[in-house]
Amino acid sequence: MSEMSEEELSEKADRMLEAARRGLTPHQLLIESSLAEKANVDERAAAIAKNRERALKLLEILEKTGK
Repeated sequence: MSEMSEEELSEKADRMLEAARRGLTPHQLLIESSLAEKANVDERAAAIAKNRERALKLLEILEKTGK
């Protein structure tokens, strides 16, 4: 098994990073990542609100039935 030279390793790493970046600049990647994270936060907030609403309805039903 032949070992890669430092230069070959560096070139391979650069190619892998470029492929992962999909041609975007680091700044564009940061913006994309931030927007995706914000969307995830918004989705979680909506799920929390929906779960709270369901819990309140369940509590109301339980209080009406006396259980």
